[in-house]
Amino acid sequence: MKTKAAVLFETHKPFEIVELELDGPGPGEVLIKYVAAGLCHSDLHLTDGDLPPRFPIVGGHEGSGIIEEVGPGVTKVKPGDHVVCSFIPNCGTCRYCATGRQNLCDMGATILEGSMPDGSFRFHSGKQDFGAMCMLGTFAERATISQHSVVKVDDWLPLETAVLVGCGVPSGWGTAVYAGGVRAGDTVVIYGIGGLGINAVQGAVSAGAKYVVVVDPVAMKREAALKFGATHAFADAATAAEKVNELTWGQGADQALILVGTVDEEVVQNATAVIGKGGTVVITGLADPAKLTVHISGTDLTLNQKTIKGSLFGSANPQYDIVRLLRLYDAGQLKLDELITTKYTLEQVNEGYQDLRDGKNLRGVIVHQQ
Repeated sequence: MKTKAAVLFETHKPFEIVELELDGPGPGEVLIKYVAAGLCHSDLHLTDGDLPPRFPIVGGHEGSGIIEEVGPGVTKVKPGDHVVCSFIPNCGTCRYCATGRQNLCDMGATILEGSMPDGSFRFHSGKQDFGAMCMLGTFAERATISQHSVVKVDDWLPLETAVLVGCGVPSGWGTAVYAGGVRAGDTVVIYGIGGLGINAVQGAVSAGAKYVVVVDPVAMKREAALKFGATHAFADAATAAEKVNELTWGQGADQALILVGTVDEEVVQNATAVIGKGGTVVITGLADPAKLTVHISGTDLTLNQKTIKGSLFGSANPQYDIVRLLRLYDAGQLKLDELITTKYTLEQVNEGYQDLRDGKNLRGVIVHQQ
């Protein structure tokens, strides 16, 4: 069959809307008709060259939709099921899945290659194979993906909103709750209030943090963070650090969560300095993997027993936490509708990403024509 898709052909170039041939589902695979796709900053790392993929590649790794067809051996879903995609596939049987770390599943090894786990592709144009971002390619009307990349969700939930729980919401929420281990009474500092950082605010608030201090240069995002439960918001790290010192009587923060669009040395140093004894820094934001962005005093780590750790998908488990977060939303205990600033058509994908760069959006969502 044919499907329309937004494709990247090289770095520093915009997405191009093209028509591609799409293979039907093979063993263990499903055909999904996408309803919505989130405009996450991670796709900009492909265009900016920070995480160079195999080109050409269909963009998009946050997706929600309806299963149209299943291949042989599929047991997780059936045609008609409503699903949210997980940008980290989870097989359930590898070492990491079997020990409760689905976010580290071995099947995720090819997500930047854009191929299926066996190295094959489902999007084509003539003799050329096209990859799919994170094995999903949600900037397409339809895609053939692994059954291990989908999570069945309650069919009364709006898929245009539920799409955000495929990446940004659990990555941010889990950074606070799981990776950061925020507890009642803690003081948390969050750097970067984009699609992930705003949900780290929600996670810290739900965990009972006493103070949630956010740092972001964009006024709109600081204002949004306060509406989502942050107690203090600052445009720069130095002013935030002064306030944290005052709030904690000089003891420092318990957690510093780094969710900026592109991580650099400065934000890591600021985060390490703002935490006190026994504090934790969590790095969830990305950067060029060739750049060494963590340069801090080893003596500070030792004498003050500080921890710096990375977190993928907020250290959450997709099969459990995607459903869990959506049921919190359904119960009115998690804000999702309020995250969406603007909705776009597929043809407006580049406009949506420019709005993200310009600091106009908390979250942008592509709604596919139905």
